[in-house]
Amino acid sequence: MTATAVTTVPRRRARSYTLITGCVLAGLIVLLALVSLFWTPYDSDDTSGGRLTGPAGDHWLGTDKLGRDLFTQVMTGSRIAVEAGLGSVIVAAVLGGLLGLLAAFAQGWLDDTLSAFLDILIAFPTLLLAMLIVAARSATLGSAVLAIGLAQSAVVARLTRILVKRVLAQDYITAARTSGTSWPRTVAWHVLPNIWPTLVVNLALQFGLAVLAEAGLSYLGLGAPPPNASWGRMLQEAQATFTTAPAGALAPGILLVLLVVGVNLIADGLRDTLDPAARRRST
Repeated sequence: MTATAVTTVPRRRARSYTLITGCVLAGLIVLLALVSLFWTPYDSDDTSGGRLTGPAGDHWLGTDKLGRDLFTQVMTGSRIAVEAGLGSVIVAAVLGGLLGLLAAFAQGWLDDTLSAFLDILIAFPTLLLAMLIVAARSATLGSAVLAIGLAQSAVVARLTRILVKRVLAQDYITAARTSGTSWPRTVAWHVLPNIWPTLVVNLALQFGLAVLAEAGLSYLGLGAPPPNASWGRMLQEAQATFTTAPAGALAPGILLVLLVVGVNLIADGLRDTLDPAARRRST
């Protein structure tokens, strides 16, 4: 009894610290993104600051090669990163969830066809698929979000299919169907409550991957067009002047890493918190 109590407290604290740390890191950048909706030090296209000036009172991070305020660009980039992550996750959750449910209830050749289709999409590199979709459309933030979301929906669909099939094989599902419960009610009352914790953790991880994918597309010129200063575009523009003005690359690079690490820590904390097996092991 005593040994169990001693080992339980540190594990719960460790999980809490992981989740709290992730929320703090990601929350600071989300707060920066929200502030950018109402206020930025300068306009995004204001070039009156002088070229490649260092950090000063008027420009906290200095200016870029066109004379634009770097802190303003970083704030705008945080908003674009959050919008890209959230938008892509919503697209992936809706399309992937519906396709996964359909595949889980499919039988025979339809099940095999859908499984093979999902395997092909998953094997196809996400960034390359997003590049093809964006190239077929105009290079905008909306196109990037749609492309990344479609690419990630295959991962969500396959996970949903696996989870739903596992739940449908349980005895209580058979009992529910025997008692006359319809399939829509069975899904709403028994299937979804048992799969959502794992899906939430996966979607949190997909958020971080979506942010990285958007940064990659913007670096290649396929993301949000100017004057929208996404972090990927800032990195691309600052690489030629890194030795003389490193803040232009360091600021977006550090924030990108912090956001992705923060979201991954949130996912890790949620996995420990929402996993029933983990809770039983901790007790």
